[in-house]
Amino acid sequence: MQFVSMLRTLSLGPEEVERLSIAYEDALRALQLSSRTDPITTIIAQRIIEAAKTGVRDSAELCALAIKDLRVP
Repeated sequence: MQFVSMLRTLSLGPEEVERLSIAYEDALRALQLSSRTDPITTIIAQRIIEAAKTGVRDSAELCALAIKDLRVP
């Protein structure tokens, strides 16, 4: 499922959508993922959304939490 589709299922304001989108794009860049159809992108999206649900609001922190343990050494 694409990230935008996932966001549409939530009740979010425009600022929150932007913050989550920035975190998502930053995470994909950090992991050097260019294909939005790569299954790992769904995991990243889910992690960002779950972190946001716990109250995390900073896009850099959301990104860091999403890619934690996913980087290849």
